[in-house]
Amino acid sequence: MEMKMKDLLQATSFRFNKALGQNFISDTNLLKGIVADSGVTEDDVVVEIGTGAGTLTKQIASVAKKVYSFEVDKNLEPVHALSLQGVDNVEVIFRDVLKMKDNELQDIIGTGDFKVVANLPYYITTPLIMRFLESELPVTSLTIMVQEEVGLRLVAKPNTADYSAVTLAVLLRGGATITRKVGRNMFYPAPNVDSAVVRIDIDRTKLEGENKNLIHKIVRSAFAMRRKTLVNNLNATFGISKQEATERLNKAGLDEKVRGEALSLEDYVRLSHEF
Repeated sequence: MEMKMKDLLQATSFRFNKALGQNFISDTNLLKGIVADSGVTEDDVVVEIGTGAGTLTKQIASVAKKVYSFEVDKNLEPVHALSLQGVDNVEVIFRDVLKMKDNELQDIIGTGDFKVVANLPYYITTPLIMRFLESELPVTSLTIMVQEEVGLRLVAKPNTADYSAVTLAVLLRGGATITRKVGRNMFYPAPNVDSAVVRIDIDRTKLEGENKNLIHKIVRSAFAMRRKTLVNNLNATFGISKQEATERLNKAGLDEKVRGEALSLEDYVRLSHEF
């Protein structure tokens, strides 16, 4: 009979590290749901960020070809020895993915396509999404458990409070969908907020030929100070006069009083042509 997660943690005298934002999932139906949302098949190599107690790891491994699971807390090793006992297609690596270069990662996981599936510690969500989105790695999708408010930002529409630079960073390279919402009571220990599972499908051919770095710079500028007009933000970032910024906006068919949050991705692409 499989050990319950709380018993597992107790048996190994594991102590939670608050600084690492550890909140584990034990509900089998939810774990299966996350894996189903990810679209992982027996042909897929999966990179998991944050092995935790190994419950999601085990569920991914039951479907995937191979799982490379990265964990920073070495104290979880005895937990994995029990939770992943008899699972032969998982390799747990005690390293921080955010501190690894692409080639270091590929030395471990190989150079083929892979999917990311993770119940992310909340404090690394955005850096981790950007780490994979902005890399040249052949990652095809990220299916991640995030704080609900972050999930809403990832799928937001223009002219809403949730629309932000990270929304557009995702749109530049693919598209995001919230696949399910998850109450805080589904975690142990329970966090203070609800969560959401978000799937980001990456399309490397999207906006081919466009200068994505420049578009991203304009987007970051636009959201640097949300209350200011785009003219003021462009003036500050690019060191051009307000008049010149106005002219460039007008050439792109945009109003000089517009704020960054009102522009669609297409608007930003058009504007980038004027820079």
